[in-house]
Amino acid sequence: MSRFRPRPTLALVLLLATAAHAADPAPVTVRFDHPGNFTETREVHAFAPSESGNDYLDTLARYIERRAASILAPGQHLEIVVEDVDRAGSYLPSLGSLHPVRIVEDLYPPRIRLRFRLFDEHGAVIREGERKLTDLAFLQDGAVAGRNTDPLRYEKRLIDRWLAKGPQGL
Repeated sequence: MSRFRPRPTLALVLLLATAAHAADPAPVTVRFDHPGNFTETREVHAFAPSESGNDYLDTLARYIERRAASILAPGQHLEIVVEDVDRAGSYLPSLGSLHPVRIVEDLYPPRIRLRFRLFDEHGAVIREGERKLTDLAFLQDGAVAGRNTDPLRYEKRLIDRWLAKGPQGL
């Protein structure tokens, strides 16, 4: 009686490895809870109805995902639900212009309100909570305010300061 034992081909091994990797969830997921109700969105619609107001959200989500993934231990997963974003500055009505100008002053600090849940490698919740991130001195940070022209620089700094505390400080 011959024992025929098929050997997996390289293609099959790669296919199985790819499928297993695809099944692994990303270490960080970011979701926006009703972005149409965000302070930023309402302000943009009030002063610039022709603009969508949510163009920045994808960029902000990718930034949060990338930065947060760097602080997690292997196997940990972080879920973040952003409940409100109020970007630094404010639009002021402009006479006769279709494109209002955002005025960035101390009066209008960046604010982000979020909820999060941090899971261990087995899916158990390690930590969860709500955070109201605000930087009242956002214009005093020369590294951010200087030559940086990123339109989300102040909001990214809020995220960086929150994540700098590490998983135990979330």
